[in-house]
Amino acid sequence: MAVRDVLRKYNEVSLIKRILVGLVIGVALSFLVPVDSGNDVLDGLSQFIVLLGNLFVSALKGVAPVLVFFLVINALCNAKTAGSMKTVVVLYVVSTLVAALVAVIASYLFPTVLTLDTSSVVEQSSPEHVGAVLTTLVMNIACNPVDALIKANYIGILAWAVVLGIALRAAKQAVKDVFAAVSDAVSMVVRWVIALAPFGIMGLVYNSVATSGMEIFVEYGRIILILVACMFFIALVTNPLIVFACTKRNPYPLILRCLKDSGITAFFTRSSAANIPVNMELCRKLGLDKDNYSVSIPLGATINMAGAAVTIAIMTMAAANTIGIAVEPVTAVILCVLAAVSACGASGVAGGSLLLIPLCCSLFGIGNDIAMQVVAIGFIIGVIQDSCETALNSSSDVVFTATAEYRAQIKAGKEVHLGKDAFSLDEID
Repeated sequence: MAVRDVLRKYNEVSLIKRILVGLVIGVALSFLVPVDSGNDVLDGLSQFIVLLGNLFVSALKGVAPVLVFFLVINALCNAKTAGSMKTVVVLYVVSTLVAALVAVIASYLFPTVLTLDTSSVVEQSSPEHVGAVLTTLVMNIACNPVDALIKANYIGILAWAVVLGIALRAAKQAVKDVFAAVSDAVSMVVRWVIALAPFGIMGLVYNSVATSGMEIFVEYGRIILILVACMFFIALVTNPLIVFACTKRNPYPLILRCLKDSGITAFFTRSSAANIPVNMELCRKLGLDKDNYSVSIPLGATINMAGAAVTIAIMTMAAANTIGIAVEPVTAVILCVLAAVSACGASGVAGGSLLLIPLCCSLFGIGNDIAMQVVAIGFIIGVIQDSCETALNSSSDVVFTATAEYRAQIKAGKEVHLGKDAFSLDEID
């Protein structure tokens, strides 16, 4: 009973606070428990701390392929027909693709490398031309699905999941419910693994600081700056441009209102799903059609993942830079598409987008061992990255729901007035 109470109290503390504590303890231990000190007790303790980090990475490596496989199957076989949501869906997809493009361009302008254990890499060379990339891509797609899961061939996993998901759309609802239940169960396992992230991060930070010094945080700070800068650029530049292209009206009243009423809340909850009630209430205040936003807002929490696309693309490019793979422009475009598709399948748990980084890494032949180290770094910087990512994702749901509705009204020649609590695109009450 006492153990259960301890676990309950542990889970009641927010993940951000737990990760911060693990990070601080890891740094402190790197000074108190030196590596290879010659003391049997200290060396044993050092190995145990490092083992915690290695176990966390191994658990991520084990669960990620299964998560991607069942998430995609469930999303496709249970997807509802878009209908009147067509414009909203197009806006969600376009904004996510644009976000991935922004992230790749930022990675070209500000290349970043990470401190990783590359001892498992035998020899990694840049693809000679785009044909080599496409050949690898096709061969990875045309593989045995069981072999793809065993070897963590994420391209093959994604391909088979898409095919099975589409095929299962014709299945009975009872069959679809089974896959939904399996997807939920795998997501629950991911939550259990992520709940232990503070211990894993403690071990990873200890090992990094003990071997590389405090300079490691300069590296982490650089990639955080690039990630956050891209997300701000998308929120304040590219999203407004998309809104303006659809409405030919000043987009910033809508953008700023959504950031204030939805983005700030999402920043602290770090969950698009948890922010759905907030977004529904904001849509009501804006006077939008409930029949539309009652569908588009939950849908956006699943597929509108611009922030996730930024994270996946930048972390993948950083992994490629680290092991010396030059990414050609055409390959970068393929990465943008793959990052956008991966982001749309991001898990609903905090940090879920990080588990899809290996899928994009596999495009360049980057092994699972390297990719999962990048995922682990993502959890370390996730205290800031995941909050900003969720704020962008969730606030954009309302932005594009409103944009689609206003576009339809403007095309119909109607005035944009939806009630006393609503707004026009030129002025918010």
